[in-house]
Amino acid sequence: CSPVSCFIFMLHLLILLVSLSFCSGKLSLLEPADLLKILDFHSLPEGVSKTTGLCSHRRSTQGPDVAYRVSKDAQLSAPTKQLYPGDAFPEDFSIMATVKPNKGSQSFLLSVYNEQGIQQLGMEVGRSPVFLYEDHSGRPSPEDYPLFRGVNLADGKWHRVAISVHKQSITLILDCKKKTTQKLLRSPKPVIDTKGIIVFGTRILDEEVFEGDIQQLMIVADHRAAYDYCEHYSPDCEVPSPDQPQNQDPNTGNVSKSSSQIRSTGHVPRTTAHPVQHPVLHPVPCAEGCVTQYRFVSEPGLLPGPHLVQFWVQYCVWYHVRCPS
Repeated sequence: CSPVSCFIFMLHLLILLVSLSFCSGKLSLLEPADLLKILDFHSLPEGVSKTTGLCSHRRSTQGPDVAYRVSKDAQLSAPTKQLYPGDAFPEDFSIMATVKPNKGSQSFLLSVYNEQGIQQLGMEVGRSPVFLYEDHSGRPSPEDYPLFRGVNLADGKWHRVAISVHKQSITLILDCKKKTTQKLLRSPKPVIDTKGIIVFGTRILDEEVFEGDIQQLMIVADHRAAYDYCEHYSPDCEVPSPDQPQNQDPNTGNVSKSSSQIRSTGHVPRTTAHPVQHPVLHPVPCAEGCVTQYRFVSEPGLLPGPHLVQFWVQYCVWYHVRCPS
């Protein structure tokens, strides 16, 4: 080729390589938001204990997969901002879990509320589970929430559940095989508020709570991740475990098990140099109409988490009641 043609070709090739490198770098940043870590499962708060996970023996490991057994006494929550600090909640995403609810149970595994106390996301586990989604404009309406008929996640067995949310549809991939797609009639540019909190194992007004075992619970800002859940995140037992959240026993050697940590349900970012203590949540009676209300009591010298205090106050105001001080 002529010098000019060769130069143009090499320039285009260089641009392509740089673009591919940039895209690869972008994809590598899509690390899962590990909800079990955010919710402080590894410190074994009240109602949480360790148990054997999906695989009692996994190839090339020293022991079984590690999971957590959750009882009705567990009360776990965290500010939503810990999922994506500084970033908006992704428009398209995957929610993935390795879970074994108690047989015959029906509860929400995960609930995400905005700062007005309105539930925006909810992942139910049980028979014919519903996926609750409500964006900033109130769409879809409750009668249009996706319902996965014929699916039973509470049969007393381990299940790998992957949910892909993409544009106007939602797909449930169960145990790496069964795929069911439903419409998700949300807004063209939906927004999920990150100023509220995540609640594990229930909804605020529900009596039903999650009881069972859980090994993984994560959100990835990519709707395609759900389709690769059993390959990249939670593979079969004869396959070596990938380096992903909560496949084996996490290193908890530097975790302080003080009373404030064990009993806490609030969560703030921790550093290895300065372990963080948490305020303690105590349920107290509230005025009629406010079904669930919490008062925050700090350990000596600590202040209650303002994000959670603000949330619960607004929650009661939303129900038009005056809560006790």
